[in-house]
Amino acid sequence: MTLQQLAYLVALADARSFTRAADTVGVAQPTLSRQLRALEDELGAPLVDRGGREGVTLTAAGEVVLPLARRMLADADSARTGVAELVGLRRGRVRVGATPSLCIGVLADVLRVFHEQYPDVRLELVESGSQPLVRALARGELDVALVIVPPSGVDPALHTTPLLRERLSVASPAQGRAPSSRGSMSVRELARRPLVVPRQGYDVREATLQAYAAAGETPRFAVEGGEMDAVLRLVEAGTGVAVVPDLVFAGRPRLRRTVLTPPLYRTVALARRADLVPTHAMRAFRDTLLSFLADLSAGGAFPGDVQVLRRPD
Repeated sequence: MTLQQLAYLVALADARSFTRAADTVGVAQPTLSRQLRALEDELGAPLVDRGGREGVTLTAAGEVVLPLARRMLADADSARTGVAELVGLRRGRVRVGATPSLCIGVLADVLRVFHEQYPDVRLELVESGSQPLVRALARGELDVALVIVPPSGVDPALHTTPLLRERLSVASPAQGRAPSSRGSMSVRELARRPLVVPRQGYDVREATLQAYAAAGETPRFAVEGGEMDAVLRLVEAGTGVAVVPDLVFAGRPRLRRTVLTPPLYRTVALARRADLVPTHAMRAFRDTLLSFLADLSAGGAFPGDVQVLRRPD
């Protein structure tokens, strides 16, 4: 079995055509077919159904091999990057994942600082929910990710560094009447107002709905779906209120923050695969992130109720 054969299998699974897959990997179609036959002979089972009406599909055996092939190829790419970085052929690469609220809140500035310090390191950013980011880490598609720690804990296959403990508060338009004259409100009071929530897959959406359920209340939805930036714009426009992380209030003068009682908190962690040794570039990114958060905390620059959990070593 070779990495090249696995790359051919992945290309075929994505393209669903021998011709398109061969074009993708830059070989002649007979070469790709011959190598896949050799891989099937090695494994002792057909991996591809060549007679399907809807293009090429994978057999049950092929479906088992595919995620392993993706991970092995990603690991090989990480090994090449790490060695090349070590011997000075290039300065490295960091593939970073983060939830949209963290991209809005702190990550954009962290990436700016990192790029200023390490201009030759290539940065790649993926913005998604915590669960898709964890799956991308497991597949080797990301090096590190800022994720929300679920109540059940993080996948033990990941190494996590807790970064922040952050409160969730109610966002409403800064103009007009405040949702509560006390500066705080209960979920029961919140349930009387139209609610804007992001799309499924957002941790803050799930936390909001769980808080409603725990209080025995039913949300009155104004708008469901959309990314975090769209949710904030809808709130600014007066469409409704939203429960959001405190970090997103930074630089948003058109939003008013009202705290929830009892309080809702979430923990943000930096995650990577536990079975891989971090590269120099990954360690540099971690150090930059921790230093940036510590500086923000020392300067009192965090909006709302945000506590730094890990300081630079």
